[in-house]
Amino acid sequence: MRARGDVARVMRDRSGWLATAGGVGLIPWAPGTFGSLLAVLLWLPMVGLGWPLQLGVIVLTLFLSGWSAGRAEQLSGVHDPGWIVIDEVVGQWITLLVLTQLSRLAGIGVGVDDLQHLAFAFLCFRIFDIWKPWPISWVDRHVSGGWGTTWDDVLAGLFAAPVALAMEWALDKAAVGIGNL
Repeated sequence: MRARGDVARVMRDRSGWLATAGGVGLIPWAPGTFGSLLAVLLWLPMVGLGWPLQLGVIVLTLFLSGWSAGRAEQLSGVHDPGWIVIDEVVGQWITLLVLTQLSRLAGIGVGVDDLQHLAFAFLCFRIFDIWKPWPISWVDRHVSGGWGTTWDDVLAGLFAAPVALAMEWALDKAAVGIGNL
């Protein structure tokens, strides 16, 4: 079990509310999964904004994540405790944005708010966030503070998007093949 540190002290500071994504990180089991689920739900109203505004929101949240995670770690005395989930929000949004753009470039006719699209993005991000293959694992171990906490999720988001695209492409091709029977 991961160390939690002084969560009560952190939550008395504004960084605590950001770092826990409004308290979602305080859910006692699978807080990262709930943080990612929150990100998917928050993505839905952003779908109509267009990618430049979506990217702007992601960049702003990235900076808030680095700051709030660093401050929360400092106050709690623990590096990357499970209750910091703002980094999952950033990573999940990166997966969704990159997957959406790759899907458009590949000509896959899946809507950006389509349940399949969202499910593949969610699943792939969670796999890469938990598994942490190299170089994600290297960043997780060697980059300290709030930026280390955030950047491994940024990489997980970037790795997850093309895998989710491959899953969408395979399902799209399978559906076309079945339709031609």
